[in-house]
Amino acid sequence: MRLQSLDIFVVAPPAPGWGGRYWIFPKLTTACGIVGYGECYASTVGPEAMKAVIEDVFSRHMEGENPENIELMFRRAYSAGFTQRPDPTVMGAFSGLEIACWDILGKARNRPVWALLGGKMNDRIRSYTYLYPEPGKESAEFWVSPDQAAEAALRFVNLGFTAVKFDPAGPYTIRGGHQPALSDISRSVAFCKAIREAIGDKADLLFGTHGQFTTAGAIRLGQALEPYFPLWYEEPIPPDNLLEFDTVARSVRVPLATGERLTTKTEFGALLRHGGVKILQPALGRVGGIWEAKKISAMAEVFNAEMAPHLYAGPVEWAANVHLATSIPNLLIAETIETGGSFHQALIKNSLTWEEGYILPPDAPGLGITFDEDLARAHPYRGKRLHLEMQEAPCSYSAENRFEGGAASE
Repeated sequence: MRLQSLDIFVVAPPAPGWGGRYWIFPKLTTACGIVGYGECYASTVGPEAMKAVIEDVFSRHMEGENPENIELMFRRAYSAGFTQRPDPTVMGAFSGLEIACWDILGKARNRPVWALLGGKMNDRIRSYTYLYPEPGKESAEFWVSPDQAAEAALRFVNLGFTAVKFDPAGPYTIRGGHQPALSDISRSVAFCKAIREAIGDKADLLFGTHGQFTTAGAIRLGQALEPYFPLWYEEPIPPDNLLEFDTVARSVRVPLATGERLTTKTEFGALLRHGGVKILQPALGRVGGIWEAKKISAMAEVFNAEMAPHLYAGPVEWAANVHLATSIPNLLIAETIETGGSFHQALIKNSLTWEEGYILPPDAPGLGITFDEDLARAHPYRGKRLHLEMQEAPCSYSAENRFEGGAASE
């Protein structure tokens, strides 16, 4: 087998857009006609520029290569330009291409990808969702209302979820970490209290942040959450200072989770060596792909740490997450958008199954999905903005801070 050609789909999910402003799917075809699909999560540049990066990574490091040679192609991309260090843009491009290679390899052998990763360790994958409003009931108020969050939590728990995630802690800014406003701490506590009262002990609370806080600010907020026993406190400080996670962990009695913005085993290794984080959340479309995530899960075993693959993207990354999760012994949980996401599932023709709080590993060859190219072409992204964007304005200490979930308005 030899990798011969590349096509790229940049797809805009319809409103409300759970999963980001657009999704990037590379399609690889071998000289013998086997097709594989992947997904690139990193988007530090606009979609046209990212397409150019993906094309360059493919032509420079992968075209004409045997798709079995995952390790060789990774080392080429990782070393490109005399670097050999994490680069979210290049590794994000490679990640999507690498996932497509695994899809090809499974199809060539008529086996699901999980069978090529060591086999089926887990018969089903525990999943969680963010708290989203009911379809047709979206409003800015939902994201700052403890009562509405509690209603949503109960709705998802009644569907079968045993964990739900929410993020009421204020703005994500380009300015780095900040001290939370007292109103942000009060709202965060109110969310935990209302949700815990609504669902009791039927589900874990996953408290999300996105690197908003200074070390001291993260400790202040984290200590306020302790009475509600969250399963995790997610990415409380920016990901550009990995050593500070240990300082937070020593002061807060809630497990720390992080990883969606980290790239390659190099960065995850630094977290593990310093001991502050025991729940790792790689995004397979950014971290280096399925094989790199498998290496990270093996490293995590040595440190008694668990894996919780992240998803705020499209359904191909979700499928990759499922195959990784199926094959590893230290799985905690995997993110799902609602019960699979209506457009997510439509784009793969409902080929992944979510059932009573769990994802069922597919048995079909490759990633086990049926990618709908016609639907993808019918929803192109034609804008110039990024998949997700942070605000420039600082945190306010007088007016109420609001963050309207992950839906990206154009």
